[in-house]
Amino acid sequence: MIDVIHVITPGDHYSPRTGSAIPTVVHGLASAAAKDEDAVRHSVVVEASTMRPRYESAAAIEYRGVPGPSRRDRYLDLVRGTLGWPRSAVGRYYEPIAETIRHLKPSIVLAHNAPILPWLLRDSPHKVLLYAHNDLLRTFTKAEVSRMLGSVSAIVCVSESLAEQTRHRLPRNLAHIVHVVGNGVDVAQFTPAWTAGDDEPAAERASRGKPLRILFVGRMIPNKGADVLVRAATMLERDDLEFVVVGSHGFDRSAPLSPYERRLRGLAGESPARICFEPFVDRAALPELLSSAGILVVPSRWADPCPLAAGEGLATGLPIVASRVGGLPEVIGPAGRYVAPDDPAALAAALADLVGDWQLRRRMAAEARARAAAHDWSWAWANLRGILETL
Repeated sequence: MIDVIHVITPGDHYSPRTGSAIPTVVHGLASAAAKDEDAVRHSVVVEASTMRPRYESAAAIEYRGVPGPSRRDRYLDLVRGTLGWPRSAVGRYYEPIAETIRHLKPSIVLAHNAPILPWLLRDSPHKVLLYAHNDLLRTFTKAEVSRMLGSVSAIVCVSESLAEQTRHRLPRNLAHIVHVVGNGVDVAQFTPAWTAGDDEPAAERASRGKPLRILFVGRMIPNKGADVLVRAATMLERDDLEFVVVGSHGFDRSAPLSPYERRLRGLAGESPARICFEPFVDRAALPELLSSAGILVVPSRWADPCPLAAGEGLATGLPIVASRVGGLPEVIGPAGRYVAPDDPAALAAALADLVGDWQLRRRMAAEARARAAAHDWSWAWANLRGILETL
């Protein structure tokens, strides 16, 4: 029996009611592992007060958390790290998790986005892996990385582009333990609105006489680039398109709009394009939302390592236009079209090409679904399990 303990961000919810990426990844991996013939038991450490219902794919190990570091605490931690001192504020934040794990039998601990955890568990019998979903080490000196990660068994990154960044930030003696496990996708939950024998996608037939829906799904923050899509929509000057922008700055659809969200709506209000906004939706609503679209746009400004929305769009059989940044080309591969980040004119031109050619969209849709089928959660779990078995 292999015991795998996942550590997610303190206070995060292991529930389909949230859109947070890390719990979704843990759920996907644990669900795929449950189909293995050999026994692998997955657990997840969650704060006791987090929302329910929880995913049933991994057993919950509850703890009582403490308030997270303030902005001032994080700044002081940055100074401490630069001076070679421990980052005590984030250490206090993760200490209740570490204390909970210390009392468990020896296991493999996957520290998701938690570079502090290997150091906190350095004297424990557990094998600890850092599971990086983002560029975690950009504020760390190599001396600090060496101290914090000196006892880590392996480092897992969700894309090769992130792995390359991470290796660059590691001391030479740790670079060889970096591995890549791309995020998978649930191809049973996310399915196309067309079948393989269709000459014309069902979405195309259904939308005849209606605007073609172009969709953005993601957090409403500048790095995700929703404003780039709004500007591109204005440039297209077409009344046969509907642009739907889905998401909030957090995971609460009732939260007040952020300054960026207000600016985005103001920009849309000045546009002749048909642009509508939908606040955050939970994961249960995503399949129907994606299947209602004709094109998915992922206009990230930053080097997005492995966004789940792209894989879910592939599984839904959507043509995708994405920024050529980070791990997006690795996720989408030849099933998408790429533009430079932060370039509304290039995005508008790529969309115009797709809008004007439904047969091209149909070919891209078939390529998208095939790519998703080859990169589901069973594929991701097999890659991760191969790493765990070497420890």
